[in-house]
Amino acid sequence: MPAATHPQTALITGASSGIGATYARRLAARGYNLLLVARNQTRLQQLANELAAAHAVQVEVLTADLSQHDDIEQVTARLRSDRQISLLVNCAGVALYGSLAEADLDSTHNLLQLNLLALTILSSAAAVRFGLAGRGAIINIGSVVALLPERFNAIYSASKAYVLSLSQSLQSELSGTGVQVQVVLPGVTRTEIFERAGSSLARVPASMVMEVEDLVDAALRGFDQGELVTIPSLQDSSEWQALTQARLQLAPNLSHNQPAARYS
Repeated sequence: MPAATHPQTALITGASSGIGATYARRLAARGYNLLLVARNQTRLQQLANELAAAHAVQVEVLTADLSQHDDIEQVTARLRSDRQISLLVNCAGVALYGSLAEADLDSTHNLLQLNLLALTILSSAAAVRFGLAGRGAIINIGSVVALLPERFNAIYSASKAYVLSLSQSLQSELSGTGVQVQVVLPGVTRTEIFERAGSSLARVPASMVMEVEDLVDAALRGFDQGELVTIPSLQDSSEWQALTQARLQLAPNLSHNQPAARYS
């Protein structure tokens, strides 16, 4: 994804901090105008002022809480109508700690609304408009816990498995349209998400924690290389390819008109 040769806009959710803010800085440096979406207007405006001054790009702030239906609709309407938007980066998300049995209704609803519903509706709107335009890209931020659900909170892990599955299916649906889809699966990354969920990175070995700048730089290199699934921590990409191949080898035997012999 080289620097833009004509004005294009990247819409970034969760842009006030962490992964979203870092994407904003990197994309501004590549020449993209930005539409920054998050709840914290003060932080968004500070970032907008910084990037407009540093890179001579246009940066607009759209304050929205994507755990709220009306705010999701507001951002979706802008995505549908603004023909300059050619890149959607879905970074907004929250985490939960503790078991499923311990989860309260409000926290669970908030996570599902933000991690699943907002991302799905925005991805759908982008897929339609980018597909009609014959160009554009969607980047969804997932997590490696999609591949290791036994290791983390059930609700959060399931939400990130959804993001992975949605992105894979969406890429298949958009094949041949000129629209690129990428899903990024970070490991533990130094952002505020842990403290907001009531945990701490102090509990995690330093060897497992990636700096957010390194994460986003690796993810963008993966995007430039046309990867559908980018796992920044994975040293040997053949391991992911082997997992994908093993999954696809199941396909011929996943649906038959008779149960397997072991169930007879």
